[in-house]
Amino acid sequence: MNKEDTKPTLAARRAFLAKLGGAATCAGAVVGAATLGVVPAVSAKSEAPPDGGSFPTKDYDWTKHQWGFGVDATKCIGCLRCVEACKTENDVPRNAHQFRTWVERYVHLEGEDEVRIDSQQDPVNIEASGSQKEFRFANRYKDAKVDKAFFVPKLCNQCTHPACVQVCPTGATYRTKDGVVLIDHGYCIGCRYCVQACPYGARFFDEEKGVSDKCTWCYHRITKGLQPACVEVCPVGARVFGDQKDKQSPISLFIRNNRVQVLRPETGNAPNVFYVGIDKEVN
Repeated sequence: MNKEDTKPTLAARRAFLAKLGGAATCAGAVVGAATLGVVPAVSAKSEAPPDGGSFPTKDYDWTKHQWGFGVDATKCIGCLRCVEACKTENDVPRNAHQFRTWVERYVHLEGEDEVRIDSQQDPVNIEASGSQKEFRFANRYKDAKVDKAFFVPKLCNQCTHPACVQVCPTGATYRTKDGVVLIDHGYCIGCRYCVQACPYGARFFDEEKGVSDKCTWCYHRITKGLQPACVEVCPVGARVFGDQKDKQSPISLFIRNNRVQVLRPETGNAPNVFYVGIDKEVN
């Protein structure tokens, strides 16, 4: 069966699931994201490899791995090669508002108590880029007295206790046994509960495809022994990836040899992206 033959089936299934989730969607829109936690999670997806193109090889054993990610903010230079590589590798919409990974700039100016924060999505940076399909940071602080400045790459934290999985009414969002949160777009009804529930802002809604989307740490690559695209292109080694079950892997050494932090630990999501060199303003 070719892909064209499956389109009516997928469309019908999505329409059916949307009807099932319709009442819950209406209720959630009124009472807000806090109530979404009562929606029963569908966890069966984590018991077997996902169907379709998201699982690249039949011989891959996801019980033998536990993937982790590290970010060294002291090394990041804000070149945004990671953003470009991610969009190309994962077919992310080529605009300045939808990203699987992004970079934030934190600037402390002399005489100011508040830190200034922007990203490639900031209108000034978009204008400096000259296009919504190219990304760079504007040199807006060239004449200012900067006390301290640094860049912080961000992406999905692939949480151990992901809020997005808990609120998904159809089980489209699920966590694999090797620690990556994926989305089965065939089951996604576009309710956007997951987008609201993520405390890190790591999800977006793809208007063209009508589904939610997020970083998967390039799951189609890492299960074949490759690095995520963003890690591979980073010219300074600010991004680190590896198997936490391997005590000599890059991520295991990164965690062991540095004083690492995670973002928003108070949420209880237990993120698996570990940071070095960030200030308290980063969350």
